Amino acid sequence: MSLAQLISPQQLAERQARPGLVILDCRFALEDPDYGQRSYALGHIEGAHHADLERDLSGPVTKGVTGRHPLPAPAALIERLQAWGINADSEVVLYDDGPGMYAARAWWLLAWLGKRDGVFVLDGGLKAWHAAGQPLSLDPPDTGRGTFDGTPDASLQISAEELLQRLGQPSMTLLDARALPRFRGEVEPIDPVAGHIPGAQCAAFSENLDADGRFLPADQLKQRFAAKLGGRSAQELVAYCGSGVTACHNLFALCLAGYPLGTLYAGSWSEWITDPQRGIATGD
Repeated sequence: MSLAQLISPQQLAERQARPGLVILDCRFALEDPDYGQRSYALGHIEGAHHADLERDLSGPVTKGVTGRHPLPAPAALIERLQAWGINADSEVVLYDDGPGMYAARAWWLLAWLGKRDGVFVLDGGLKAWHAAGQPLSLDPPDTGRGTFDGTPDASLQISAEELLQRLGQPSMTLLDARALPRFRGEVEPIDPVAGHIPGAQCAAFSENLDADGRFLPADQLKQRFAAKLGGRSAQELVAYCGSGVTACHNLFALCLAGYPLGTLYAGSWSEWITDPQRGIATGD
């Protein structure tokens, strides 16, 4: 079974009464950090807990040292997963508004801690749920505590220092999930420096999706990433983005395409640029 699994609104609706199902609402907006919590309070899929990118799925930011969304401390994340009722054998469904970028971050964190079975991303997110005529709820979820415990898999991440040492190695494929204008350094709406890590290729996460915001079929994703890999091993692939969020979308899509789970540079561009000694490239 693939590590990356999608679930449709109809499939989720049919499973909602199953014991052991945990649903996480991962809605968030970079420009409005309270958006997710506010939206959740106005209506969510019945039984869902709110998993906030900055409060739950990231650690504290150290200005000038970390990126904008550093990984959470494993113990803190495990505490949150248990509070949401997650056990080792739970089925977990993750959703956001639709594109899947925040849901994919939660998926990667679960995989990082060893939870790799029974984790699904709602394909098309809440937009697809609405389109399928499914209802929202105002009721709070059950508060039973889970027993999940896990250990971070160090092989799934790479530090800035390790990445710096690997730059220029012909075996590595470095993918940047940001849109092409940001990659080229033509615009930079969030971070203080524009450009990309030298040697990277632009692989905008939005191109993993069709016009309705659902993931492309596996064969199309395979074709997309095969062109990026250019014959190199997917085991040597490193994904990054602005702050370690949309890179997880590419890693999820790679797994949907049948590739092994690649490596995340979690600090991403927003951490890379904190050290002026690290190289910066612009253009294609």
